[in-house]
Amino acid sequence: MDHGFVSAVLVLLLGLTQPSLQGEDVVADVSTMIIEANKGMSHLLLEGDVALPMTRNAMKCLSQQCKWPKSASGLVEVPYKISTVFQSNDVNAIKKAMNGFATQTCIRFVPYAGQRNYLDIQSNGGCWSALGKQRGVQQVSLDTAGCISNGVIQHELLHALGFYHEHTRSDRDQYIKVNFENIRPENAKDFVKQDTNNLNTPYDYSSVMHYGKYAFSRGGDTITPIPDSSVTIGQRVGMGRIDIERVNKLYEC
Repeated sequence: MDHGFVSAVLVLLLGLTQPSLQGEDVVADVSTMIIEANKGMSHLLLEGDVALPMTRNAMKCLSQQCKWPKSASGLVEVPYKISTVFQSNDVNAIKKAMNGFATQTCIRFVPYAGQRNYLDIQSNGGCWSALGKQRGVQQVSLDTAGCISNGVIQHELLHALGFYHEHTRSDRDQYIKVNFENIRPENAKDFVKQDTNNLNTPYDYSSVMHYGKYAFSRGGDTITPIPDSSVTIGQRVGMGRIDIERVNKLYEC
């Protein structure tokens, strides 16, 4: 056997199995995936994936109108429809992400059965959702081209439940530095702090709602953790412990 040929094949296989550092950076967090999926969209979105109108936030809600209500059973039932454009594997991924709420919170995503308010899950160009419970039909877009992953789906469902991004919470300046000089000018608005009730939970660098270090960058990192700039921020797996804790606190599970 030609040992040179075998060596060359092994080197090629090794290269294919080792993750590219550049590739890892590209898919390191949910926000990177969402920003990529939302490129060139005509929809008017704030913070990259929050659909207008953005009139209320369940985390700073003075009434119960912006939260999904509890049923008599004590569970919070959120009706949904899933468009027929999704293939069966996409539907399974969406339902699996929904089940992640059911196993750890009192949120139950339930199939639409004539309810007045419900989520209409479409593949409608990019990944986005309105914020908190809206009246009537509330669209959530999970484009089949780039949004069907557990982290992205749970991220958008958390928006629908009423949660902003972690990097815009009211006390963020104690934990991150936003480098506006590195942000594309048209996206500076996506880094404005919001008036949030943080539910007495700690700032969470590993929240599925946190932007990555290079979100909307025109060169250099747009978000720097402080005081330790080496801290990893953002992820793409799904809800973390504090994400789950916040849902349970907000909805009094």
